[in-house]
Amino acid sequence: MITVYTMPNCVQCNWTKRILIDAGAEFLEVDLSVDADALEHLRALGYAQAPVVVAGAQSWAGFRPDRLRSLAQ
Repeated sequence: MITVYTMPNCVQCNWTKRILIDAGAEFLEVDLSVDADALEHLRALGYAQAPVVVAGAQSWAGFRPDRLRSLAQ
């Protein structure tokens, strides 16, 4: 399962979702502006920017088209 943690009006978040949608990948989107628990959890893990993508044991922050495409395959 792929989870994408996003913020409103985040260009990198929108591009991340677009790549996953175009690849036909299923994912869960979590809006950090309305989910304070998720935001605190990511901060505790050391993340300071959106999007944060979590897929199994992999996770990263920022727009990473190379990693997104490999997930969708």
